[in-house]
Amino acid sequence: MRFTLEYPSELPTAPDDFLLPEVIRAVSSKAEACGFSAVALSEHPAPSVKWHDNGGHNTLDPIAALSFMAAATEDIRLMTNLYVLPYRTPYLSAKALTSVDIISGGRLIAGVGAGYLRSEFTAVGVEFTDRAAVFDDAIATLRGIWDDPTTPRSGPGYTAVGDVWLQRPAQRPHPPLWIGGNSRAALRRVAAHGDGWMPLIVDRAMATAIRTDAIETADQFSARLAELHGRIAESGRNPESVDVQIVCPPTDLDDRHAVAAAHDLIDDLRDRGATWVVVHVDGSSPAHALRYIERFAEEFGLDPTRTEPPSTEPVTTERTS
Repeated sequence: MRFTLEYPSELPTAPDDFLLPEVIRAVSSKAEACGFSAVALSEHPAPSVKWHDNGGHNTLDPIAALSFMAAATEDIRLMTNLYVLPYRTPYLSAKALTSVDIISGGRLIAGVGAGYLRSEFTAVGVEFTDRAAVFDDAIATLRGIWDDPTTPRSGPGYTAVGDVWLQRPAQRPHPPLWIGGNSRAALRRVAAHGDGWMPLIVDRAMATAIRTDAIETADQFSARLAELHGRIAESGRNPESVDVQIVCPPTDLDDRHAVAAAHDLIDDLRDRGATWVVVHVDGSSPAHALRYIERFAEEFGLDPTRTEPPSTEPVTTERTS
């Protein structure tokens, strides 16, 4: 099992200190030193005040922030969790994500989603009701651009009229593409294009708020994962080649009952097929976050020496077709 640190600014109660460059550097470096396999950021370019005041959080542009973290670290993976593909054309997404992969030396995990905030879609000028179709097109086109960047592509709101000059990502054949969502549409997308699945085990009220199907129990997770594995096998791929990332609920490390429950949950979901866990640390202050990272690593046996180099080839600007 591998562990992802959700950057603490994404907690509703986190202070603005987590937006300071020295804190971003310290937290991402500490996560790497303590054996976390990835650090993650979500995307909200124009969230509403209503969203923020009802459980939302501070946000940074994930491309900018992960690029900064890339310079402050050496091995830890850099994850978008999630990057909302319908907010922009696939060419803009490809340029941004490929840039992070290149400058990090091939450490990007591109977690992508369809988005769910209607007001945010309006703010960025994208039709909310079209997001599912746009998302489907964006996933397929993004993979196509990574595999063959020169060939012109077109879709909703974009048309390349001739051969395109784009760099390939550092990872070969492309950065891992993980897809978020609990719905059967999400399973279809993972089976067709994904290297990973990012479900959420949440109650029905939360699932409704983020506009996805409810997966409320471990048994429901198992059933949905079995369905996904069946779809992947039907597509001719090995189901075991696709990662599955779940979320560990916030855990008070001073509460032994809570720690035992977290161990039980992680062990259970690992046995059911999960391969990665997202961790939310104590975000009350940078000092508390840094200490929590250390204690969590000790408690859950993270191994600072366990790194898996990305699949890369020498990065060139050679034109490909």
